Amino acid sequence: MSAKHSAGIVLHRLHDGRREVLLGHMGGPFWARKDAGAWSIPKGETEGDEDPEVTARREFVEELGLPVPEGDLVPLGQVRQSGGKVVTAFALEGDLDPEDVVPGTFSLEWPPRSGTVREFPEVDRVAWFDLAEARVRLVKGQVPLLDLLDL
Repeated sequence: MSAKHSAGIVLHRLHDGRREVLLGHMGGPFWARKDAGAWSIPKGETEGDEDPEVTARREFVEELGLPVPEGDLVPLGQVRQSGGKVVTAFALEGDLDPEDVVPGTFSLEWPPRSGTVREFPEVDRVAWFDLAEARVRLVKGQVPLLDLLDL
């Protein structure tokens, strides 16, 4: 069985002389009480043989409810997360206001084996972090993406 594949965008900006990246705190009950290592770039799974750039753009919109900022996506490469998922990432310099985010949702049986299916936000909050703080917040498998940013 091949590894699952996702694609996403590392949105970054220069703010008060510091490089910052936009991260989303993963939604749902598993991540609710976690902070360090519980944030992610906006990303999602590719569908079939879909081009990773198409996936990255679609998932950005689905997760954040906002259009992808104008600009060219710059390929960063791939990282493998601890669960085996391969993430293809693209850098994009741009800006957006986290207050404008309207996250998409996913369904999950919760509590487990209860028969009750609930809707949860894909991300429950979004924020800008400087690169040092982003290293603490990001899920471990995505931290190398920060090293791939050519800034």
